[in-house]
Amino acid sequence: MSDQNWERGVLEKLAMSAIVEQRRARHWSIFFKVLTFGYLFVILFVLMGWFDKSETALSTGKHTALVDMQGVIAADSAASADNLIPGLQAAFKDKGTQGVILRINSPGGSPVQAGQINDEIRRLRVKYPAIPLYVVVEDICASGGYYVAAAADKIFVDKASLIGSIGVLMDGFGFTGTMEKLGVERRLVTAGSNKGFMDPFSAVRPDQQEYAKQMLAQIHQQFIDVVKQGRGKRLKETPDTFSGLVWNGQAGIEMGLADGYGSVESVARDVIKAEEVVDFTVKEGFADRLAKRFGAGVASAISFSTQSGVTLR
Repeated sequence: MSDQNWERGVLEKLAMSAIVEQRRARHWSIFFKVLTFGYLFVILFVLMGWFDKSETALSTGKHTALVDMQGVIAADSAASADNLIPGLQAAFKDKGTQGVILRINSPGGSPVQAGQINDEIRRLRVKYPAIPLYVVVEDICASGGYYVAAAADKIFVDKASLIGSIGVLMDGFGFTGTMEKLGVERRLVTAGSNKGFMDPFSAVRPDQQEYAKQMLAQIHQQFIDVVKQGRGKRLKETPDTFSGLVWNGQAGIEMGLADGYGSVESVARDVIKAEEVVDFTVKEGFADRLAKRFGAGVASAISFSTQSGVTLR
């Protein structure tokens, strides 16, 4: 009996040891699974850009604040008012900011978006009178880009930068001749005599074309007024100034469209006297871009709008 008890005790100990080891293995398995999921979650956050979109920047002292405006100015772009305005507000609000540089490389875009950014710059300049805002032009600052730049204290360019294009356009295509050759019949039903305004598949109506010209002329005059208000007596107006032409940086300075040559580094160092540059540009993450693209796709499927868009370029 003693031998049997001894064997039974050994077997029980072995069984308990196996159970303990299984529990330990299960605990370590759960731990590593949680660790793996946490690691993947962090990677997902980084890839989706949720750690990337910041509206404020950290600084240790006096500095020059930088905000970038790159590309076409549109509601769903990096150069939208929704992206630019928070960055500008954060730049002016920071206690260490000695001056703000808005670096522009844009061919233009939406007059609405450009107007909103221009209005906000003028508001911030009044709210923070001790903080100047300078525009530094890279390759191009045309049309809507210049609409924004006109609100700055000064505009700096490279001698080969492109600047100006103070004009408005509404573009589109006409396919009526092609449709006739192909034997395609246009069937358009509207409620409202002008709902098919400038429809590319219908013949041009002279009354609608004249209305479009009047509307563009009004927006053009708004653009002209903004430029005159922003540039003041520095502007050397000629018959071509508001014709939509574009000039290089050298000619732009001679015409009073710009104030001098400069880069971000030289303006920060020599004009603002704060060589350290802190970037306040709002960065769009992948999730933001995806949401905007999805929203734009849904909107494009619902046709309550006109066929052509008005653009400052």
